[in-house]
Amino acid sequence: MTVYRSHNALRGPLTPDGIAALTLPATRLGRRGYQTDDVDALLHRLAFELHRRTEERDKARAESQRIKNALRAWQSERARRDGPSRQG
Repeated sequence: MTVYRSHNALRGPLTPDGIAALTLPATRLGRRGYQTDDVDALLHRLAFELHRRTEERDKARAESQRIKNALRAWQSERARRDGPSRQG
């Protein structure tokens, strides 16, 4: 999947405000609706950004779980090593 690059309001990272302020170009005279290519490009960009952010979130969650597991293992090892006199 390639990154959609635009010369309009879609430059830079997508934000809720940027999407809310987005206006798509009008069609040529005699036609109604949006330019199909512009809508397709926008949808492609939104899908790319959502995919990228989902991957980043999943990596952050996995790293958080890894750190929690390491902390638990460290705490358990320390408790076994130090014995009951250090607990409490």
